[in-house]
Amino acid sequence: MQRIPCRERADWRELAEQTGFAFHTIDGESYWDETAYWGFTLTEIEEDLEAPTRELDCMCGELVARAIGDEAMMRRLAIPVRYWNWIAASWTGSQPSLYGRFDLGYCGDGPAKLLEYNADTPTGLFESAVFQWLWLEQAIEQQIVPADADQYNSLHERLIEGWATVGQGRHVHLAGMIDNAEDNGTVRYMEECARQAGLGTTMLAMSDIGRRSDGSFVDLDDRPIDLMFKLYPWEWMLREAFGDRLPGSATQFVEPPWKAILSTKGILPLLWEMFPGHPNLLPAYFESDPAAASLGTSYVRKPLYSREGANVEIVVGGSAIDADGGPYGAEGFVRQAVGTIPHPGGNYAVVGSWVAAGRPCGLSLREDRGPITKNTSRFLPHAIIG
Repeated sequence: MQRIPCRERADWRELAEQTGFAFHTIDGESYWDETAYWGFTLTEIEEDLEAPTRELDCMCGELVARAIGDEAMMRRLAIPVRYWNWIAASWTGSQPSLYGRFDLGYCGDGPAKLLEYNADTPTGLFESAVFQWLWLEQAIEQQIVPADADQYNSLHERLIEGWATVGQGRHVHLAGMIDNAEDNGTVRYMEECARQAGLGTTMLAMSDIGRRSDGSFVDLDDRPIDLMFKLYPWEWMLREAFGDRLPGSATQFVEPPWKAILSTKGILPLLWEMFPGHPNLLPAYFESDPAAASLGTSYVRKPLYSREGANVEIVVGGSAIDADGGPYGAEGFVRQAVGTIPHPGGNYAVVGSWVAAGRPCGLSLREDRGPITKNTSRFLPHAIIG
């Protein structure tokens, strides 16, 4: 694994605009960054990233299967009691998951370590599945990377496959906060994948979803919403005014309700309890657990619910070396051992490992000048070069 400086394609910004990648620049700073790329060997991909991702996905499935029958676990995850049966039914009824992303600390010289799991509403799809593949094709043509370079990336194909399985030829409504450029781009890309899977689609804002007196959800044309992709976190959904109507609704959601169990950082200490000493896990504890003291004066403090690094604090030797503000933390915190991530030239990089249609299928690399990955952290492409 190595960070390799390289020249940019002269027209990448124009290409980004043409392909609908409207959020390639955020607040005047490049979000997409191709002044360097991350090079991996095939062995690193297959043995150090793909295989652990598959195992972590299975471990998370075991956690869900245990949690739905364990009141103490559900309470520790701060999931409201009134949804427990509904969440459990979505698991026992085998409602399928479409996708998720494991964020890993990996330096190429030891096991990849789970930092957190973006199980419910991970973004970064279009740039991972499409734009970095276009970069690879053109980088080979322009001799920016070796002629035999490859990329670990079947995410686009797996999303289409997943939609075919989930959708079964039905009409899907896709909703999110579409006034946000990144969310809009992600929802539109998901819509394109659903269409390629043969599904009819309707895209709408979360605020445009209506309810009938019988509790069913409808769109602006009063059409019932049978299947809905929501780029809107379950922890928000369950606390909205319409939340009480969710269990009685006939709508099938993507991601399914059981993903609410995995979309909290409370899974980090629970996984450590279930699989102590696992090579792909970091020691982690709920902050209220006396065992958290075993981490000493160096740890990462994370809210149970948080987005894009908000309210995360990294403490080393009793002093905070990085922290990000935000509105989260009311439900409590976990403490996780400090993981190692590569930082050549002060560029801290986290590996995002994608799962779609039940299979590991691609990578996304995010960099920041500090060790906490934030909404503005840069996206760099990768290539297999050995």
